[in-house]
Amino acid sequence: MWKLRIAQGEGAWLTSSNNYIGRQHWEFDEESGTPQERDVVDEMRQNFTKNRFLHKQSADLLMRMQLREENGCGAIPARVKLEESENVTEEAVKRTLTRGISYYATVQAHDGHWPAESAGPLFFLPPLVMALYVTGDMNTVLSPAHQMEIKRYAYNHQNEDGGWGFHIEGHSTMFGTVLNYIALRLLGEEVQEGNALAKGRKWILDHAGAVATPSWGKLLLAVLGVYEWDGCNPMPPEFWIIPTLFPIHPGKMLCYARLVYMPMSYLYGRRFVGTITSLVLSIRDEIHTQPYHQIDWNTARNTCAKVDLYYPHPFIQDTLWGFLHHFAEPVLKRWPFNKLREKALNMVMEHIHYEDQNSRYICIGCVEKVLCLMACWVEDSNSEAYKRHLARLPDYYWISEDGLKFQSFGCQTWDAVFSIQAILSSDVAEEFGPTLKKANDFLKASQVRENPSGDFRKMYRHISKGGWPFSMQDHGWQVSDCTSEGLKCALLFSQMPSGLVGKKLENERLCDAVNIILSLQSENGGFPAWEPQRAYRWLEVIN
Repeated sequence: MWKLRIAQGEGAWLTSSNNYIGRQHWEFDEESGTPQERDVVDEMRQNFTKNRFLHKQSADLLMRMQLREENGCGAIPARVKLEESENVTEEAVKRTLTRGISYYATVQAHDGHWPAESAGPLFFLPPLVMALYVTGDMNTVLSPAHQMEIKRYAYNHQNEDGGWGFHIEGHSTMFGTVLNYIALRLLGEEVQEGNALAKGRKWILDHAGAVATPSWGKLLLAVLGVYEWDGCNPMPPEFWIIPTLFPIHPGKMLCYARLVYMPMSYLYGRRFVGTITSLVLSIRDEIHTQPYHQIDWNTARNTCAKVDLYYPHPFIQDTLWGFLHHFAEPVLKRWPFNKLREKALNMVMEHIHYEDQNSRYICIGCVEKVLCLMACWVEDSNSEAYKRHLARLPDYYWISEDGLKFQSFGCQTWDAVFSIQAILSSDVAEEFGPTLKKANDFLKASQVRENPSGDFRKMYRHISKGGWPFSMQDHGWQVSDCTSEGLKCALLFSQMPSGLVGKKLENERLCDAVNIILSLQSENGGFPAWEPQRAYRWLEVIN
């Protein structure tokens, strides 16, 4: 059976800033679980598959089953049932609140947080499968149990029309369908007449084929070798070495855009392509509507399926891409300008390593995680950085009755702060001292205690000391709303007896939290989530 491990980490390639508090990862143990427990899990899975088109979101039944067993169900008050003619009394409300919190206490982890998934998008997991296939580590990193759960998840969230959506609840898209189809093929699934993969392939071919994949998909397909780099719009790494005064310097981008562009520009600049195996050649034939060698890659650059086109390219954007593709790229490939590219690629890798190290190889999110993992492998397939990346992959896995999913990142702190506030607002908090004390300990252990290392402003990072992350301290990224909610909880706890909830947060750390919130305020009075505003509104016309 699968077991959820909390606040654990071991091995030469893992490090933590707070002894792994908040870490949650799943391990498969063939020996664990009684026959009865395994039967219960099988029934959960069968029920999800049977109702997958009606209820597309899982209910975390495996996690709930495990934690309730470990914590002990305890005495949960009986349900209050009132007839329509009866008045709602204060006693009935109090008993109902107590019942709800009593149950909630049974699914709290021993380190104080409430485990839960933070997933849903269907383009998160396939890139990992593709990356591990390229690196040759798929069968060593993903056990047969992992691979079975990945397949289960993909099939459980395939739409009735044969495609896969951007998200589990969304209509079929080329992005979701191509990536999930390829992932299943790399995991050994075969296309047979009338089966699920055959339906997926038909959906792809009926919607213009893989050339109609959006830009992120094109890059991933190019790395795998089922699409050509000439069919991708340029992502030149040279932008990293232009003066920072330049208005479209990556340092001015929001961190999410900047840290996705960072490894993408490295892979693009290297024009890296994995080994072309017989399976890769077969997939080439399966996902395109015409022979591979006849595809017009220049036209493919701006081809996007209608179902994926949320925002059409402005004319100025296509003009810029065209200039970079037809004029800048040919020049940058030739001596002496190729020296400039090499310098840019080295600078990009410097930024990748910096971000990896400051997030203990978790990275800011799952998209960046896989791309940075690939970039580190391309630079040196036997590097310490690549090994540390592999060691942190389980932080992103989540197992439930619908299979294995890849999280955006964890939501440990985010869920904890609202859970704390809900319990404290119930007016029955005094009955749940042990629950609140564990939550307070988790809150204190999750606040970021240091700024990013070295000259962090040179690396386009903001202060982080005093902030609370969305997930856990090891992640290291400050977030304005998470910090605000964390500070609110700390202040509420400071007004309660320490014998009930434990020691309060020190005043200095409260001041650090206030400082980071104020440092993020924009000129218009608002508060961006991650970093101060650096870009200009007019940049939207470019992308």
